Amino acid sequence: MSDLQQYKNNRMAQDPEFWKNYEEKFETFKLGILLKQARIDAGMTQEQIAKELNTTKSVISRMENHAKDIRLSTLEKFAKVVGRQIHVALV
Repeated sequence: MSDLQQYKNNRMAQDPEFWKNYEEKFETFKLGILLKQARIDAGMTQEQIAKELNTTKSVISRMENHAKDIRLSTLEKFAKVVGRQIHVALV
């Protein structure tokens, strides 16, 4: 058993609410990481992305750190600015 799985099992036994909606939260976390990595790979700052999207640095920071309820159109614009594409899948 991995360390993460062991931690999850122990934590779940102590506090079942902690892992409520874990999968959804993890996907949101991964999206933020993907956005940040795409920006870094493009050699851009949050300020530069914000200027291109006609928004503020704090909005870009929230997208990267709390990627929740981001419009698909905003993701598409972000992707275009960093030279990437968005692929959506229903699984």
